Amino acid sequence: MNRLLHVTASALSIIVATTPISAVHATAAPQVSADNARLSPGAAPRDVIGGIGYSDIADLVLAAPVIADATVRSTTKIKPAEAPNLASGHVRLYVEVDVTALIRGADGLPPRIGYLLDVMPDAAGRVPKFKKARVLVFARPVSGAMNQVQLVAPDAQLDWTPTADARARKIARDALASDAPPVITGIGNAFHVPGALPGEGETQIFLTTADQRPVSLSVLRRPGEQPRWAVALSEIVDESAAPPAPETLLWYRLSCALPQTLPDRSTGSLEAADATIAREDYAFVLAALGPCGRTRTS
Repeated sequence: MNRLLHVTASALSIIVATTPISAVHATAAPQVSADNARLSPGAAPRDVIGGIGYSDIADLVLAAPVIADATVRSTTKIKPAEAPNLASGHVRLYVEVDVTALIRGADGLPPRIGYLLDVMPDAAGRVPKFKKARVLVFARPVSGAMNQVQLVAPDAQLDWTPTADARARKIARDALASDAPPVITGIGNAFHVPGALPGEGETQIFLTTADQRPVSLSVLRRPGEQPRWAVALSEIVDESAAPPAPETLLWYRLSCALPQTLPDRSTGSLEAADATIAREDYAFVLAALGPCGRTRTS
């Protein structure tokens, strides 16, 4: 999501309303249907809305200081010559929307805003029609233009659905909570302590985080039992530690950030046999977390 859109001169020439509305607190999220219910801990998430899954929405929410529920009022095609960095085969639109609700945005929004959106025509070359469509907009403010926003990705406009709305609101709340999980930046040292019986032992893997808060993974093996794993968000791993529920912010932080294999440097101080078990236990954790599930590439 590192490619940002800039409001062109053509876009800015379109007049939009500028009367601001105040920022509002997130309203109650719509009820999620039964087929979108949370999966059991350890199961890989499979709920995808029109190709957009939990991780895709989390990427957008965490990048967007402004999130709006809006209805498209009009779209105007931008000439290719006035659409720098446009991906091959795409069309750039200037979109005007009427804001229905502000999900996130400390400084409020005008009741009507505009932004640029990149779309892919269908096989017949037809550009999608958005007029009167209800959408979720993930954006950042444009300095000096209160009625303009900049999408956090070229396609950061989603069709509104009750589930997408509920997810966006919950992720926004979870990210601002005092106990929000930290951003995972890598893996530190791993340790394995064999038990008294064959096949018994415990592995602990320390993670690095953006704000230096402690996070560790632990895997406990007992003879004749399935391995059990947990994640701890403190220096001490106690009985309350457990795997994260799928489609939660902690699950997302882990599943979408952890590398596919345990780095060799993490097991550098271990005996060869213990290092092998640590790598196996790390692979067990990744399998239990399931895939990150990103479908968007922008």
